Amino acid sequence: MSAMCAGLVVGITGLTGCSSEEDPDAGTNGIGKLSAAKIQSKSRAAADAAPAVRLSGTLVSKGHTYKLDMRLKEDGGTGSVTSKGETFQLLRVGKQLFLKADSAFWTHKDAKGGEKPGKADGEAAAKLDGKYVKVPEEDAAYQQLSGFTDKDVLLAGMLTLHGKLATGDRGTTAGSPSIEITGDEGAGGTLDVSLKGKPYPLRLERAGDAGMVRLGDWGRDFTLSEPGKDEMVDYGEQLPES
Repeated sequence: MSAMCAGLVVGITGLTGCSSEEDPDAGTNGIGKLSAAKIQSKSRAAADAAPAVRLSGTLVSKGHTYKLDMRLKEDGGTGSVTSKGETFQLLRVGKQLFLKADSAFWTHKDAKGGEKPGKADGEAAAKLDGKYVKVPEEDAAYQQLSGFTDKDVLLAGMLTLHGKLATGDRGTTAGSPSIEITGDEGAGGTLDVSLKGKPYPLRLERAGDAGMVRLGDWGRDFTLSEPGKDEMVDYGEQLPES
């Protein structure tokens, strides 16, 4: 028997086929064969089409650092935001936005060495402790806070790398095989994209040290519902000062 292959398979009748180099794209979604620009484009399209996502990590914007853990879909979102050492919960159902925090959030001037809140302020803050406060659309805070609950707004500002694009290493991100693409060798951001199933973005290091976020639970639906009357305080057209 001619030695066309590397060797014989002992104990098995017949000869195994000759092997060649293993295809790194075998069993994947095939995007590893594409250019970095096409991987970015397909990843963005998959993200836009997904009905839901969970986003967690840090964002740096205008000198402020925000720690997020948000679940988002087309008609709203829910989760937590931490800024300047204070954590609050956000819930948006359609256009209705609600904020929940403890009493310290509403009296944070005292914690920061500012003017000490009076007795009436402390009593008012105590009533807000653990309650959802409806954020009026007319309030200046509505636009900023609602952005944290908007899937399209958040993803639009994240998933575009800057500068010359290139493919990087393959690896595993959040348990899924992935491929890395970079902008300007990482200075313009780094994105890990899934090689399994749809080419969803899995992890992003933003350009300019502007934070790192993880993206998962793509397409996994969750329930959004407005708080009950006993869980909520409605201040009308103006959010209470915090």
